[in-house]
Amino acid sequence: MTTNKKVLEFVNESAKLTTPDNIVWIDGSEKQLNELRAQALATGEIIKLNEELLPGCFLHRTHPNDVARVEGRTFICSRREEDAGPTNNWKDPQEMYKLLKEIAKGKMKGRTMYVIPFSMGAIGSPFAKVGIETTDSIYVVLNMAIMTRVGTKVLEVLGDSNDFVRGFHAKVDIDENNRYICQFPEDNAIWSVNSGYGGNVLLGKKCFALRIASYQGKNEGWMAEHMLILGVQKPDGETKYITAAFPSACGKTNLAMLIPPECYTKKGYKVFTVGDDIAWLRVGKDGRLYAINPEAGFFGVAPGTNEKSNPNALATTKKGTIFTNVALNPKDMTVWWEGLTKQAPDELIEWKGNPWKRDVDGANGVKAAHPNSRFTAPAVNCPCISSEFEAPDGVPVSAIVFGGRRAKTAPLVYQSTDWNNGVFVGSIMASETTAAASGAVGVVRRDPMAMLPFCGYHMGDYFRHWIEMGKKIKVQPKIFNVNWFRTDDEGHFIWPGFGDNMRVLDWILRRCEEVVDADECAIGYIPKVEDIVLDGIEDEVSPEVLKGLLTIDKEMWKKEAEGIEEFYKKFGDKLPVELKEELEKLKANLNK
Repeated sequence: MTTNKKVLEFVNESAKLTTPDNIVWIDGSEKQLNELRAQALATGEIIKLNEELLPGCFLHRTHPNDVARVEGRTFICSRREEDAGPTNNWKDPQEMYKLLKEIAKGKMKGRTMYVIPFSMGAIGSPFAKVGIETTDSIYVVLNMAIMTRVGTKVLEVLGDSNDFVRGFHAKVDIDENNRYICQFPEDNAIWSVNSGYGGNVLLGKKCFALRIASYQGKNEGWMAEHMLILGVQKPDGETKYITAAFPSACGKTNLAMLIPPECYTKKGYKVFTVGDDIAWLRVGKDGRLYAINPEAGFFGVAPGTNEKSNPNALATTKKGTIFTNVALNPKDMTVWWEGLTKQAPDELIEWKGNPWKRDVDGANGVKAAHPNSRFTAPAVNCPCISSEFEAPDGVPVSAIVFGGRRAKTAPLVYQSTDWNNGVFVGSIMASETTAAASGAVGVVRRDPMAMLPFCGYHMGDYFRHWIEMGKKIKVQPKIFNVNWFRTDDEGHFIWPGFGDNMRVLDWILRRCEEVVDADECAIGYIPKVEDIVLDGIEDEVSPEVLKGLLTIDKEMWKKEAEGIEEFYKKFGDKLPVELKEELEKLKANLNK
């Protein structure tokens, strides 16, 4: 399929190490993918679902010890430990290659090795990057065919270039004690062994699109960010684009696929999804910042997704989707997960393949679907997918939004004073632990730009890169922070969230257009109460309640500043002086 010597060298080395019985190159054709589906059905690797209700959909179950990303087994193998920084696990690359080769040696004997040429971004886009993944898993092939653009055309675009990421995956024995997910930034390489779970083995996902790409972006003058991209179309037909970064459990996918409230839809407002998870950002010829979604599909968390919480995401899963670790309804061969419907069916096959009864297992708190069960769905299925989804040059970004889950500290929304202050706002992003997370409740966990587990190099250098990028962008997006999770004294959420978050996005875009004023406070600019549209939710959120949602408690923020100072110590000399200055400004403002 290719004469590229570097690609052939990589594939040959993988084969020599693992000694597979066969090597199959993935050409991207539906004929070949159908043959692979038939093979996986025959071995039980996937289960066919109801063709009438869920056409082209399958269920897959991973090993019970292999159900999520394993941050403790994920390493940045930069040549110097200091380049990985204090927030990453580091291993010496030479030691790691040696260990990984010992683990993978001969482990594809009796198996087939698949070679997947894939493009992150539309094939041929100036934003796009190419990867080659070798794997012994049909599940990986079928998922990569949804999540990325795969096949012969990718190799044609690559030509003889050496600019491709080498992704090596081997299931080995799915041994959790020898599971490693390793990124080698200087070598453009990823190695994953002893896992069969999505986030660890679909190497185009977090491994390439964030950890390796963030390093590439630093060196090449662009950015790889853990951000959704959405477009808001106004009644006059103009669409403005927003990118937004949120830690997990903060409603990222719901925001990406938001359905505006009636008071907006009646006027003709629409929201379109460009991406739900990752944004690659470059400065365009006109000096504006442009974003693409490098992925071709959505790898979403199933539990909690339903007709009310996210109808667009649910609709996306109705065809051509692979479900992982959800429950199976054997009566009609459909799938189910907690939160899909108010009541579960009487009997199901739970995610490990055992019988499950609602009135016995369900009553005893046994989950039918794994809490991290997933759907891999083609983005083109999404009812609100943007017409610019495949735009090779991306979409122009008007606003960058950061968010977290804070019960009292952060207001509903505030705007940074300028780019460097916005970088500061992103760098101090935090969420408080909830009852769902293990350990104490209310502990502040900082997750700068939602990139803590995904930055492929020293986070101090990452902050510096943000500041340097600001100098290159002639027309800078304005930067905001949102918090949908303010609670009352009983712990109930005050803001309704979901589609009503459109009211905040509307204010953000009006600020970008400079058509509304704002009040300056110690942390930035906050809306005037009358500028947030409350039509239709006045009973829930009165102007008085909204005023409370926008208040800044200076004493709380003084404690926050202490927490930021402590967090910043981690980065030592690498912390940009600009961020130190922003912290000092914040402290001074709080003491005025």
